[in-house]
Amino acid sequence: MTLNIDAVDVLVWGGGTGGVAAALQAARGGASTLLLTPGAWLGGMVSAAGVCCPDGNELTPWQTGLWGAFLRELERREPEGLDHNWVSCFGYRPTTAECVLQDWVRSEPRLQWWSGCSLKEVERQGARIHAVQVAVENHLQRIACQVVIDGSDRGDLLPLAGAAYRFGWEAQEQWDEPSAPTLQRLQSDPFFINQPVQSPTWVVMGQLQSDPLAWPDQGFTAGHSSGRLPAPFELACSAFGLTKTLTYGRLPSGLVMLNWPLHGNDWHQDLGRAYASDAQAEASLFRDMQDHSLQFAAALKDATDGRLSLAHAFPSESGCPSPWLAPMPYWREGRRMVGQSTVIEQHLLPQDSQRMVAMPPADDSGTLQTIAIGNYANDHHYPGEDWPLAPKSCRWGGRWTGTPFSIPYGALVSADIDNLLAADKAFSTSHMANGATRLQPLILNVGQAAGMAAALAVETATQPSALSVRDLQMRLINDAHAPSAAVPLWDTPWHHSQWRQRQIRALDSDALEPASAQTHRAGAVRQGWIHRDDQGGFRFEQTGLQALPLITLEPAVHARLEQIEASQSVTLHGVHNPWGPWLRVTSLD
Repeated sequence: MTLNIDAVDVLVWGGGTGGVAAALQAARGGASTLLLTPGAWLGGMVSAAGVCCPDGNELTPWQTGLWGAFLRELERREPEGLDHNWVSCFGYRPTTAECVLQDWVRSEPRLQWWSGCSLKEVERQGARIHAVQVAVENHLQRIACQVVIDGSDRGDLLPLAGAAYRFGWEAQEQWDEPSAPTLQRLQSDPFFINQPVQSPTWVVMGQLQSDPLAWPDQGFTAGHSSGRLPAPFELACSAFGLTKTLTYGRLPSGLVMLNWPLHGNDWHQDLGRAYASDAQAEASLFRDMQDHSLQFAAALKDATDGRLSLAHAFPSESGCPSPWLAPMPYWREGRRMVGQSTVIEQHLLPQDSQRMVAMPPADDSGTLQTIAIGNYANDHHYPGEDWPLAPKSCRWGGRWTGTPFSIPYGALVSADIDNLLAADKAFSTSHMANGATRLQPLILNVGQAAGMAAALAVETATQPSALSVRDLQMRLINDAHAPSAAVPLWDTPWHHSQWRQRQIRALDSDALEPASAQTHRAGAVRQGWIHRDDQGGFRFEQTGLQALPLITLEPAVHARLEQIEASQSVTLHGVHNPWGPWLRVTSLD
């Protein structure tokens, strides 16, 4: 690690998912870039926090940008593939993800990375940040910079910069969000004081000693015949049973990501300790979270008669508390910067039942402002019952998926600091919208857009607050390493031969002709029958074998499935996920 740097074009604070993406893209865009991280590992959610079953952007039209590049590199490096669980269409080992990210960072000559940093001061004059001071290797370092990016999970840099930010709930009266609580309820119900942000989780990794699919049907030993775990986890398996609880986050080599939301190891108590600027209070919170997750793992180990044990999933150099505990917590929410624009719940919701896509953000002249696409269904983590949320899901490809929405560039730009961008969960959203915007795939591409914007600002001697959004969109679409979609097109997968042309045309027109059918074959060839049910689902049946639920992530296959009225004989390519369980079809002849 070279510490003789006193000035850079772009400085990125925080090793979160979006922070790493921003640093990579800024360097690839030609800017000298310094990435400062508090921990020894990069990646935040996707690796250091152990959340290795990404949610959202699973369909091939949304697998673009750094998210798509990351996904395909994981597929290349995981010999057992990524089809291992039922919460996601992808699962990988945290060490694999970290190797990908570190390899990418070290391959960029314009990118320097300092780990083990502590943020001390942000030097600001008026509407510009001029330098940042950090402690690293027992030295105080001052780095001057042209553009600053907060790429942390909790928005660490915002208070030190004096940047306006939001924290906690907003009343329904503020933006008329359908799922937000009223002002009267916010002021009278202590729940909202005790639960200012979504609950975090400290992921613990388990190791399966045998396949749960071969266990007894009830999944519990005699001592747990009621299907209940000991307090405080009595209801953890009541909804899905033990086997599904374990295979929810199954990863290659029989690893299990224990990040269980239903009365499992989410942590709900005294969350203000994470934002009090008190090291002792934060350490106390971390110990409580770790102990809670270890208790959950112990309860599951007992319930399985030892068939689930603690896993050696994190190497000591990651800074982990133990080989089975992630190096850092999974933060779902923190400080949210006040941006030039703010994503609220209505911006996530589909326009109508015919157009299952949210209205793309545009300026007063009608010019699209979108720079990243998400599709997660919206999901909030609190103690007690699920928080009721406006629906934004649809049946597609034999399964439920979230409807797509777009992030405007203005949500990445500080409203009061011209050269400050946000690249992780701290970009400008409402509390309610954060439940859909906080996920790994979208944050990778938000970070990519922030990094691209920073490099473009340096190249053109323009403040990020004054950039041409069209120039940024074109750079993203035409990126040589990881072209990223600006407009959500249901029928155009990342591998389509006309992908770039259709993205560019969609910036000026919402009336594109349908895309030609193109697939990306993977998996084994199978012959059999597809049967359609009355719930929008499909099953695949082969002679002498048990029928399997059938899903697809490919628009061309989805279109073919929609033409099946009852049953049809087919030849297909597909990948079997026994823990889904489903057959993921990649092409249909």
